[in-house]
Amino acid sequence: MSKPKRLPFAMLLDRFLVRATVDEVENITTRMRRIRVTGESLRGLDWTPGQHVRVRVDALTLRSYSVWDFADGRHLDLCVLDHPGAGPGARWSRQVRAGQPVSFTRPQGRLLLRDGAPYHLFVGDETAGVAFGAMLRALPVSARTYAAIEVEGPDDRLPLPRTGDIHWAHRTGPAPVVAALRALDLPAESGAAYVAGEARTCQAVRHHLTAERGWPRSAVAVKAFWAPGKRGLD
Repeated sequence: MSKPKRLPFAMLLDRFLVRATVDEVENITTRMRRIRVTGESLRGLDWTPGQHVRVRVDALTLRSYSVWDFADGRHLDLCVLDHPGAGPGARWSRQVRAGQPVSFTRPQGRLLLRDGAPYHLFVGDETAGVAFGAMLRALPVSARTYAAIEVEGPDDRLPLPRTGDIHWAHRTGPAPVVAALRALDLPAESGAAYVAGEARTCQAVRHHLTAERGWPRSAVAVKAFWAPGKRGLD
């Protein structure tokens, strides 16, 4: 008896992806593009602020992008930072245009707000700002928040809510976001920390919180979005 034929990876992948259409592409900072997708397939998708989708950026490649906003059944917004270099995700974001098809996984990820935290701390770079924006909008007005976000310069600041609680760190020296975090006057008790962005910086931030401030590791949620030269995180 002959063995059943294996389906090519691309065909298997197609079975698990949501299909939609690019509706708008616009720059919301100097290097950040908001890509809005629409389609009937969005109806009924479950999404929690902080989650991401994995977009099919070429025939066999998926790249993860945080969801900036989601209006059930109407549109889903991604924000993609144009990193230097020619990684597959950067190429896709530069070339994609309104009217083109796009496919992606259902929303996933565990970078989620923690209920009952005495306060919330957000630390990361431009790529983290996308998830942080969605999470900040989801918090009640009464929630205490602190944030340190590293960007290249003022033109890279995302339009985030609670701007008065955000310390913007510009890349003018070594580990600027760690220095900005160290300078924050946080309460004595630990809160809930959400740390995302470049992998090595995430490690340095977690070390500061746990080793220097005495936070339990369980209070620090870490998500590395990218790493220079690392396949899959380019």
